[in-house]
Amino acid sequence: MDVSTGRNWKAEERKILPSNAADASFPSQASFQGSGVSQVPYMTARIFRHDFTYSFPVSPGWKFLRLYFYPTRYGSGLDAAVNSYFSVTVNGFTLLKNFSAALTAKASNDAFIIKEFIVPDSGVHKMLNLTFTPSLNMLAFVNGIEIVSLPDRFYSKGGFDDKITYVGNTNDFEINNWTAIETVHRLNIGGQMIDGVNDTGMFRRWLAEEYLLNVNSGIAPKIPDVKIMYTEKTPVYVAPEDVYTTYRIMGNVNNPRLNLNFNLTWLFPVDAGFNYLVRLHFCETLPEVNLKGQRVFTIFLGKQIAMLDMDVIHLSGGSGIPVYLDFCVLVGFENGPRPYLRLDLHPYTDIVPTFYDAILNGVEILKLNVSSGNLAGPNPNPTSALTPNSVKQDIQKDKRNSHVLVITLGTVGFAIVLAMFIVVVIVMKGKKKVSVDTKSKPTDSWTTLPLVAGSSRTRSTTSLPSDLCRRFSILEIKSATNNFEKKLIVGVGGFGPVYKGRIDGGATLVAVKRLDISSNQGVTEFEAELKMLSMLRHVHLVSLVGYCDDDNEMVLVYEYMPHGTLRDHLYKRNKAFDPPLSWKRRLEICIGAARGLQYLHTGAKDMIIHRDIKTTNILLDENYVAKVSDFGLSKVGLTSSSQTHVSTAVKGSFGYLDPEYYRRQVLTEKSDVYSFGVVLFEVLCCRPVKLENVPREEADLIRWVKSNYKKGTVDQIVDADVTAEITPLSLEKFCEISVRCVQDRGIERPSMNDVVWALEFALQLHEAAKNKNGVDSLPLPRRDEVGSTTDGENDLFSRTTGRMSKSVTSDDDSARLAGDERSGSSWGVFSEIKDPKAR
Repeated sequence: MDVSTGRNWKAEERKILPSNAADASFPSQASFQGSGVSQVPYMTARIFRHDFTYSFPVSPGWKFLRLYFYPTRYGSGLDAAVNSYFSVTVNGFTLLKNFSAALTAKASNDAFIIKEFIVPDSGVHKMLNLTFTPSLNMLAFVNGIEIVSLPDRFYSKGGFDDKITYVGNTNDFEINNWTAIETVHRLNIGGQMIDGVNDTGMFRRWLAEEYLLNVNSGIAPKIPDVKIMYTEKTPVYVAPEDVYTTYRIMGNVNNPRLNLNFNLTWLFPVDAGFNYLVRLHFCETLPEVNLKGQRVFTIFLGKQIAMLDMDVIHLSGGSGIPVYLDFCVLVGFENGPRPYLRLDLHPYTDIVPTFYDAILNGVEILKLNVSSGNLAGPNPNPTSALTPNSVKQDIQKDKRNSHVLVITLGTVGFAIVLAMFIVVVIVMKGKKKVSVDTKSKPTDSWTTLPLVAGSSRTRSTTSLPSDLCRRFSILEIKSATNNFEKKLIVGVGGFGPVYKGRIDGGATLVAVKRLDISSNQGVTEFEAELKMLSMLRHVHLVSLVGYCDDDNEMVLVYEYMPHGTLRDHLYKRNKAFDPPLSWKRRLEICIGAARGLQYLHTGAKDMIIHRDIKTTNILLDENYVAKVSDFGLSKVGLTSSSQTHVSTAVKGSFGYLDPEYYRRQVLTEKSDVYSFGVVLFEVLCCRPVKLENVPREEADLIRWVKSNYKKGTVDQIVDADVTAEITPLSLEKFCEISVRCVQDRGIERPSMNDVVWALEFALQLHEAAKNKNGVDSLPLPRRDEVGSTTDGENDLFSRTTGRMSKSVTSDDDSARLAGDERSGSSWGVFSEIKDPKAR
């Protein structure tokens, strides 16, 4: 028994030991007991000479696996634990590799260490096989092994809203039975250490708060006699009461607006190259914070927005009710030799809260294995272990280097400007004076775009009339975005950050997209979007308000879309508060987006191929009217009757690319049709195009839907949120046109005219069934509204289950759409803010 905790430790049982236990290992007694080292389990160890596997029979479900190590001398002068390097695996996962317990303990300033892992369900075998493997000419050892069951899907089902938000990615993250986890940090923010006995039955240790960037940042108030009210969403086992009754806030009660000048920041040492599950715990217990909107803040992970407007009271439902949120974030290798995961909290000011403040009660940071099953990171270097002070020194060093760079560039720049000034004076003196017509008006052109280091800009002198697109000065843009204030960033795309702004004296909301100098995009995408959208006007295309190219800046200004992207509503909605899109609304959104594409293909002067159709680039205004957006990759299509395709380098988004275009670099309007078919599949099934760690037949959405369509089982894979309302005939027509859109050969795909007609028909079938009208009396959509075909209506699409036939579109019937005016003044968000790395 461990006297300090009152917990019983069992001796090794013969049934868990391998048959060669005596040859491969031996027990040993520690020769020294350090300060704070308990007798059990640390004063005895098993030393391994060779590979050694424990086989633990376990019940179904996930398990905590904790390994206890005390690196000291064992037996008569045996330094196995001090100088040992070894690996540990469990059920095919590599937990530790070439691991040194001594280096790890020294780096953490502890005499002993506890490594905690979470092992997925072992399946039908119900065995947990734990193997220790000494490195070459080394020994391995362990002092204690602990296995504890978890509640079902405790770390895999997501937080309060049953999802794991993948920071910097449009898809939610999923943890399944092919995922092993290592606990890297578990902290009781603002409180004291909670030992395993005082946890909620899983014997987790919650350490006292560490890694705060500035130890004087914020305050940790003490609120006595707080009653925590657990709920079904946050059961009592999620975290102990001590976690939810202690917390850190920003403070500055007497002058709360001071909080706008800094963040609450923690820097957690981690291993690079892994995804991390970050679980944040919140609970409002201050009596004065008991209403929605009183304390709202933004959560940043790895310098990316994880949640824009976190309101604990709104999410939990009241004071004293705990909630937690789960995020997944990838830590790359850009942080140098001492990688860290950065967590920032900052007041959210798009509304006017009662308190400009933020709060955090607890944090868990858990490392997830890579695809090979590896969880192991390198051994720490005790002389350069990451601490908040060391990170601050790195940051300050970077700032000093940047100052030196600015001074140097400034000096060189001054010399260059001076030389250019002298040359200009000499040239001007050698020229005759030229009279100037003071009545002539300068054209509102782009001028010459300067080259900026790190961007892909090139010089251009394209002229754009002001009646087609408004040109903003950089002063107007800075005024609209409060000088590009970071808290106004609503997302980051491949082009750069997107800000929520106001123009016309604050009367109009806009989305301001600013080119980032580190972006791999530049003038090509800038010109393409500007040329396309300035010439196009349609109710189902996002409107370009204007642009700016002053002061080495490239900025595009769009209408602001209050309801965000279609992808948001499929994957990112808060299930506790936001209702799912109904089947009727999904059809209306698809019809609107299809009409936007139809106009691009047949209604404009020249055919335009979008090249990047996806759910992220379909935006929704305040009335859920769909608008196609993001024309940075668009190409003018066929310009003559003899031309059959456009030859161009492949660009687009993974999962949406036309396979014919990908293989042959042959781009046609049918490439957009294929991408739109993928969007239709997403709308139907409410799942991403690609999934990992699922049965092979389900990994690819396109193959999965087509397979079920062929077998007649599509109804079994429809999004559960609409299965109760979707009507069979509507489903049949929707699936029929969707499958036709994703045929491998472009010639076998329908035109967008036919897609619009088919979706309109699917909507009418749905409404007729809901109204209990007979299908035989159902009027077909008017062909002059959606384009015409050479075949008759009943040949092209039967009223019940007929298949589509080949058709030829007529530009004349759909060309009238070119005159459509934008209805209303619905200003909305920009398209690529949720998918920064799609291209």
